[in-house]
Amino acid sequence: MAKKDMYFPIDEYHDRWKRVYAEMKKRGYEVAIVWGKSAGTYERSMDILYLTNFYSTHSGQEPDAPGATGWNARSFCAAILMNGEPPELHTDLVDPYLERMPTDRHNFALDPIKSLADALNERKIEGPVAWFGSDVLPVKYAMQLWEMTPKIEYVYDDDLMQQIRKLKSPRELDVYREGGEMVTLAVNETMEALIMGKTEAEAAALGAASMIRQGGFFERIPISHGDATSHLERDPTYGFSQDAPKSGDLIHMAIYGPIHQGYWFDPVRTAVGGRNPSPGQKKLIEDLVRIIQEGIEAHIRHGAKVHDVAHSVLNLQAELGYGQTDLNKNWPYFGHGNGCLWEPPFISLECATEDEIFEENMVASSEAFITGDGVGTAIMENNFIVHKDGIEHLYSKIPMIWW
Repeated sequence: MAKKDMYFPIDEYHDRWKRVYAEMKKRGYEVAIVWGKSAGTYERSMDILYLTNFYSTHSGQEPDAPGATGWNARSFCAAILMNGEPPELHTDLVDPYLERMPTDRHNFALDPIKSLADALNERKIEGPVAWFGSDVLPVKYAMQLWEMTPKIEYVYDDDLMQQIRKLKSPRELDVYREGGEMVTLAVNETMEALIMGKTEAEAAALGAASMIRQGGFFERIPISHGDATSHLERDPTYGFSQDAPKSGDLIHMAIYGPIHQGYWFDPVRTAVGGRNPSPGQKKLIEDLVRIIQEGIEAHIRHGAKVHDVAHSVLNLQAELGYGQTDLNKNWPYFGHGNGCLWEPPFISLECATEDEIFEENMVASSEAFITGDGVGTAIMENNFIVHKDGIEHLYSKIPMIWW
């Protein structure tokens, strides 16, 4: 079948498969299954999307419909990796745009768990089989597969796919550069509207429209201002606040999600309504910029230890007189790797190992949350590409200071 409308060329997928099989061989695996969940979501589509460009267009994980003509495990899918062959997909979608997928080996089933089990049994597979995505499939469906494939011993090894996806190809880096331009337009338009006193809902609508006009998408546009800046969102529901920032209000906002081709972007900025900061607000945001630039980004390059960067930012933050915020407790790190979601390495003494390093062609982030007494909470985040001697910003045209 002729392939068309594929963002990545077929050779890119062949290289991905080759690297996965080489790593499987190194770890002693002859067969592996890769799990994904994409219907109505994105965060667990990553490995399947990376290997096959498959994405389900169902609306979400529907309740099972028992019976002869019902369905089971709607929204979950898996691929069999074996003998260096193209991945063999088992999905819940009858028409998955095969012309946009690098593999033609696709099986539709109302019950993808049984479809996968039948395929494994038909191949007479026994003994150890690697399982990539142990955090994807609910226990209910895992138990069904175990019962249908009693001669297989599943070995859970999620780290393998993370390692394969960590370093980006030249084409993936172009995805990030293109997405960075898309995000820049949307963030600038949203923040300008907030600074000028538009409601959070109006500003979010402008950012959403900008992303969609450019062919991108988003997961959330969290906005908060005034007395609610200790929270990521003023209205943490599937809606947006009709409140508008006043002149002098602290404002922070983000546009994040699988913006372009399923790859994750998450820029965050803080500003002041009317471009009229108080001395305390001015110091808070300028200190935040120092923490991002001097504490984190200045130390990131190929070979830099993640723990060294974490020590640097913790020392500078303490020197400037800032402690842990409630938002730090939610996200206890100062940055992370980027892929189809935020991923390792995490800039943290607790969330990273001592031997983790930054490597050339990784995409990552720097982020910080600081609170000033009587001022509020300021948040900032950048995304960048790691090079041998430093970083390449993806949002160089998004201001860090808005006055």
